Amino acid sequence: MKTFKNPKLLLFTPLLILNVISLFNMINAKFISIVYEKAFIKQLIWFLLGYLIIFILSKIKLKKLFKYASYLYFFTIFLLILVLFLGEDINGAKCWLSIFGFTFQPSELVKLTLSLYLIEIVCNFKIKNIKDEFILIIKLFITTIIPCILVFLEPDTGAIINYLIILLVVLFYAKLNKWWYIFFFSIGFILLTAFFVMYFFFQDFLIDIIGTSFFYRMDRLINFANGNSYQLENALITIGASSFFGTGFNKILLYIPEAPTDFFFAFSIGNFGVFSAILIVLSFFTINLFLIFRLNKINNKKFKMFMLCYLGIFIFHQLYNISMNVGLLPIMGIPLPFLSYGGTNTLINYIFLGIILKLLNEKKSC
Repeated sequence: MKTFKNPKLLLFTPLLILNVISLFNMINAKFISIVYEKAFIKQLIWFLLGYLIIFILSKIKLKKLFKYASYLYFFTIFLLILVLFLGEDINGAKCWLSIFGFTFQPSELVKLTLSLYLIEIVCNFKIKNIKDEFILIIKLFITTIIPCILVFLEPDTGAIINYLIILLVVLFYAKLNKWWYIFFFSIGFILLTAFFVMYFFFQDFLIDIIGTSFFYRMDRLINFANGNSYQLENALITIGASSFFGTGFNKILLYIPEAPTDFFFAFSIGNFGVFSAILIVLSFFTINLFLIFRLNKINNKKFKMFMLCYLGIFIFHQLYNISMNVGLLPIMGIPLPFLSYGGTNTLINYIFLGIILKLLNEKKSC
């Protein structure tokens, strides 16, 4: 990093490359569905808004952002409750709210507010003994479980994983007694083992406990390799049949449902070949390196936790989405950051980056 006069180029250069790749693919998105007829224009607007957000955040003080973290958190919890009653039902899921013609996904916003609030809880909590540690753990778990339950009802399994990643990061930096971590690992292992024992040997009993809907949701995830879905089959065919530079503009190799969103990686390979996949992987790798190097230079506990929360989510989305596109992991609604079509996810990623870039210049400790 020291060899670069402006290390932020290691962030913005690959970020712009990802933006261009996304926009090129949005030109072809209109062939997937009429829903994506204006995908290019919308995605361009979201990218421009994202850079505007980074600029605005660079000019304001962010102390109040952590100070009012609790209010922001409870506001997003209210939005999650609201979406269960007034949300738009798309493909069997109520995940989106529409206000004055603008549609957004509250579960994405929770990633930001949950990170801020959990970090603020840890930084403001005074630990003197084992009882205080227990109280802190309970508070962190309850704060995380509330949005997990609400999002589960939508349902949005991918969002729950994001929240758990944030919780794990905060617990790691809470500096609890090592026996707590051993205890959590043991409990998790026992529960997971019990689940699989009941799944394979006592399915009727398991259905009575967790319900039919949740059981079949888990069943699809566990048995994803035994029967590929139509979209995964088409994604794999697209990847296998693509040339180095793909089919180009205004033509798609094969129809893939949800191609501009969940299956963007396969869609891009079909449109612009293996070359686009190489650019995507290298761009993500460079951004990851930038964030990791900057993370190691931060001594501020609060800022380090926030940056690590985003880094965990960011890398998880990359690895899971690409693995899902090539059939290595079950299909879930995990978008590819700065590439997949969608305003809420895109803007939340830019907000995270804007806050991180601003915090890198802050010196106040936790």
